[in-house]
Amino acid sequence: MELRQLKYFIRVAECLNFSEAAKESCISQSTLSQQIKQLEQELGSELFLRNSRTVSLTEAGMELLPYARTTIKDADACIERIRDLKDILTGTMNIGVTYSFSPILTETIFSFIKKYPKVKLNIFYKPMSELMDMLRDRKVDFVLAFKPSAPMEGIESHILFQNYLAAIVSSTHSLASEKKVSLEQIAQHGIALPSKGLQARNMLDKVLERYKFNLKARIELNDPDILLNLVRQSNLVTVLAEASIHNERGVKAVPIDIPDNEMVGCVHTLEDSYRKHSMLEFIKMLCESVAVRERINSWL
Repeated sequence: MELRQLKYFIRVAECLNFSEAAKESCISQSTLSQQIKQLEQELGSELFLRNSRTVSLTEAGMELLPYARTTIKDADACIERIRDLKDILTGTMNIGVTYSFSPILTETIFSFIKKYPKVKLNIFYKPMSELMDMLRDRKVDFVLAFKPSAPMEGIESHILFQNYLAAIVSSTHSLASEKKVSLEQIAQHGIALPSKGLQARNMLDKVLERYKFNLKARIELNDPDILLNLVRQSNLVTVLAEASIHNERGVKAVPIDIPDNEMVGCVHTLEDSYRKHSMLEFIKMLCESVAVRERINSWL
């Protein structure tokens, strides 16, 4: 039994499609089928039920899948440990980032790739729910996102900084001169909101539900960059985390005047998982970045 055979088996089990699994594994479908057949012969059991239209796991396949995942995870951890022991910061680091975190990450990315040019960074920008699934599947090493409203099983959340939900307006907007704004003040203007499922929207919906208040959005978008451009060029008001406008010109964040308005920026990792040296160094550099220190100092 070879590790690559287990990797191919896991890929087919996740896709339930030999053609798609072969593409994702960057091999031909015939090679993939041959490797799975060899694995089945060695185990003496069929792992998949195949017909012209569908692929499904057999009982033996369902039994093997968690063990295969654990074996691959342990093998990858072993490789990373040996690399780290040799103080060779090479290889790949996969980072999941929610859209709200994007503006505060740029400084650290540039600093890291300059200091560690041999480490490849793969950065995935997605909604938090998708990133947490990727973290559980070990497709990312860690996730940068605001703290969820309830603890997530198997995931540790390490606090980076405190932030708050804010009304985001253009610098020339009538609300830009206010120190704080109420929900009633926001409702008097045209409103553009982040789409449901994004963290700022989730937080806002909880606030609106708590105060039994309704904001009628004229526009909903799942792209914060476009949302900010709309606000910058109009009298629309949006609601995002204050951190979302770091280094953005032409817009201003005005705190919303309600209690319990905090959004806690966190690093999310799997419980009891191995922390790569490169990951720890990246997080250290992020904590020392101007963007994060500004968020920390604003609460002191």
